[in-house]
Amino acid sequence: MVKQLVSLFKLRIGVVMMFTALAAMAVTPGRDLGSWEMVVLALAVLISAAAAGAFNQYYEVDLDGRMERTGDRPFVTGSFRKGPAWVALILLMLMAGVSGAALVLNGLAALYIFLGAFFYAVVYTVWLKRRTWLNIVVGGASGSFAVLAGAAAVSPTVEPVPLMLALVLFFWTPSHFWSLAIARHQDYVAAGVPMLPVVVGDRRAAQVVLANTILLVGISILPFFYGMGWIYLAGAVSGGGYFIYRNLQMVCRPTSRVAMGSFFASLVQLVLLLGGAVIDRLLAG
Repeated sequence: MVKQLVSLFKLRIGVVMMFTALAAMAVTPGRDLGSWEMVVLALAVLISAAAAGAFNQYYEVDLDGRMERTGDRPFVTGSFRKGPAWVALILLMLMAGVSGAALVLNGLAALYIFLGAFFYAVVYTVWLKRRTWLNIVVGGASGSFAVLAGAAAVSPTVEPVPLMLALVLFFWTPSHFWSLAIARHQDYVAAGVPMLPVVVGDRRAAQVVLANTILLVGISILPFFYGMGWIYLAGAVSGGGYFIYRNLQMVCRPTSRVAMGSFFASLVQLVLLLGGAVIDRLLAG
């Protein structure tokens, strides 16, 4: 049951979004949040992301059933049965996350948390995924809103560093997801989802991923010139360099195994970048 709930609510993605919001909070100049406020920020982002993830699986049960990667999800297997109770729970979770942020933090942080869930659940899942290869490009804004939520909890003013980190998340998502889509090309063909590799082929998609990753790494270095320190720069350069290296391998050999290496490299890059940002700020006092 626990494993099925983790899968349903996509808690791994939620934890990434939560960490992203906390990292943005740490690098944004402004007031110091109390421990309780930080807990509320973390839980609000996590619960709202979990609600969006559950809605994604509720809505896409037909697609998930056609794909090997998602064929064991609980709505597909029948472990959980679709019904109005699930819709009510998803809405209650979203309301709890957004209203908690509004009451304890501020309205702007709550708005960004709502927009993050809305972009993933409605813009990406309902409007775009089945229609266009741009689905994950626009849907990538979901991660950017987590950054903005963390920053807004500290200051209502949009500061340069969190804005740049929001752009990094926007460009990170396509490189991350298209690497997976190359690795799972046949899944998306079977489901009829127009992911980029299905539309233009794996090799061309790998070239687009490389160009996109170079752009996101370039943006990730810019905060160093706006007050971030050497530890942040080391994380951005090392993680970004490793991700580009794996992208280059994928351009040369766009096989499933190599593409999965690029997919996991994207996670390494994000952890080094955000971890470097947090450590940099903690050591700077």
